[in-house]
Amino acid sequence: MRLVIARCSVDYAGRLTAHLPSAPRLILVKADGSVSIHADDRAYKPLNWMSPPCTLKEGSGDDAGVWTVVNKAGEKLIITMEEVLHDSSHELGTDPGLIKDGVEAHLQELLADRIETLGEGYSLIRREYMTAIGPVDILCRDASGATVAVEIKRRGEIDGVEQLTRYLELLNRDPHLAPVRGVFAAQEIKPQAKVLATDRGMDCVVLDYDALRGIEDDKLRLF
Repeated sequence: MRLVIARCSVDYAGRLTAHLPSAPRLILVKADGSVSIHADDRAYKPLNWMSPPCTLKEGSGDDAGVWTVVNKAGEKLIITMEEVLHDSSHELGTDPGLIKDGVEAHLQELLADRIETLGEGYSLIRREYMTAIGPVDILCRDASGATVAVEIKRRGEIDGVEQLTRYLELLNRDPHLAPVRGVFAAQEIKPQAKVLATDRGMDCVVLDYDALRGIEDDKLRLF
């Protein structure tokens, strides 16, 4: 990873244009080729960036101090250096990845073991019910015997609702399962995802990880 702290201005030219006026900023160039520009705020989120695959060309001669980053779509990120305050490179090696407590697989296991927390009379059909486009996290039946597909996320966002929508479309083609309704379950559900899920007839369930482990009261909040 290369870390550059410099007073610079940044211009983006692509599907839209954007300009960052001159200011001290941190520029990260990662081993995967990505380039991101950061200010001393906004937590982890960059001011502008270019995702891989992309190429970085550092100017010379009249263009010395000008970095041009181009992606495969021809979009450009142009960084004009005025003063370089720091420039260093570091080998970070292979990252072992983040080990999280309460990841989706564990949430799935816990909910499958306590499927009745979705409602009285619920029963598990199976975890990881395979479809042509991938496995549904949990397939179960409600008290009336109707089939329910459950998609589990740590953080529920719109892409998770879209994923469950695709599963439901396939499952409802199977006469042995149809009609199948959906439950979108997560430790946190974004407001936009909740609106979309509700609009598509899905139930939203906020999962309490400690409650599923029996540490606290085992009620789930349904919306």
